[in-house]
Amino acid sequence: MEITLDKLLASRDRRVEMQQKLRETNPNSTLVCLTVIMPGNIKRNLFSLIASQAAINALLNTLEGNIVDVVTRDLETGYEAYVVTRLSQQEAKQKACEIEDNHPLGRLFDIDVLDDNGVPMKRELLGFAPRRCLMCDNEARYCMRNRTHSPQELNAQIQKMIDSYVQQL
Repeated sequence: MEITLDKLLASRDRRVEMQQKLRETNPNSTLVCLTVIMPGNIKRNLFSLIASQAAINALLNTLEGNIVDVVTRDLETGYEAYVVTRLSQQEAKQKACEIEDNHPLGRLFDIDVLDDNGVPMKRELLGFAPRRCLMCDNEARYCMRNRTHSPQELNAQIQKMIDSYVQQL
């Protein structure tokens, strides 16, 4: 199903509401939010399902023993997971960056750790390099902003990454 910009924006609003609710009910914990990067108008497909399951498994395994609560949502606008952890924000962000940088599908994962104001912490705060593009070595935000790569190129790269990952299972 193709997602309109209005649906995507409404989904982001609902995600912020969920984040606020979880932060309010767990004031002394750290909130980690997971989504899958899936360019284009289709956010739910076999590739996003495989990536989302890999992402949540990696996150839960990494945070094991420090998890307070887990909420997952499988929406038409994509997969979302919220993990409340006992780890400090810095410890959680460190682990999130390590997953994004080292997992075979990590470039498809968007793992945010919210600060005290509900704002995602920057990778650079802990000395991590900015996220890299799926296609080249430029910063991902540069290529996204400039639409350097076509949706077809990006989807072909995602398919290649997923196929390689599945073959290793």
